Amino acid sequence: MSASVPHHGDGPKQALVVGLGQFGMALARSLVEHGTEVVAVDRRADRVQLAAAFATEAVEADAMDETGLARFRPAHRDLCVCAIGQESREASIIVTAMLKQMGAPHLIARATDELHERILLLVGAHEVLNPERILGERLAARLAHQSVLDTIPLGDDLHITELSAAPSLRGRTLAQLELPRRHELTVLGVRRGPEGHGRVLRPGADLRIEAGDVLIVVGPPEAARRFAEER
Repeated sequence: MSASVPHHGDGPKQALVVGLGQFGMALARSLVEHGTEVVAVDRRADRVQLAAAFATEAVEADAMDETGLARFRPAHRDLCVCAIGQESREASIIVTAMLKQMGAPHLIARATDELHERILLLVGAHEVLNPERILGERLAARLAHQSVLDTIPLGDDLHITELSAAPSLRGRTLAQLELPRRHELTVLGVRRGPEGHGRVLRPGADLRIEAGDVLIVVGPPEAARRFAEER
């Protein structure tokens, strides 16, 4: 998902989330926690009841009913998400197409595979997410490289990666590491604290690496992997 969603008008951002499976429910809850007003929609009463505990509005409705979907005013939402998952690829495609036709200004859809992703883009999704693939890629990077704690793709050619500081780096300054020149990596910050969960320090050139530090870097994913292996 984009780091920022355009905001139209005054007051809190407005989001419509269609589909309250595990992904849709978690997304709706997190949006609310970040101050967004969320209308959550699903055809299953039990999931709507769960969402009612935190969503601005939770509605039991069949999103494939064009008239019913239109009453949620997609064109007036800052963000519309079709989070319908594996239970119905057909429904996710139809609902995404209808949201686009109804003028959703920023439309995100969930895909289950590459073909599904291509179709969702063709019918009008501005962004397509495949949560299982994203999770698998992040987990693989962590399992394959012990010092890689997490990685967040910003695109195919740019990732934010968290790396635990190897013993060979301790006592050296960021200037001495020369990560931009030697590894095509830019340090965004250094997390310092118990097991790397403390405060994030600004990446000044004279910042000296200590035991337990976590480097937060941005650059090509292969550059981060090479740096992790070379250390």
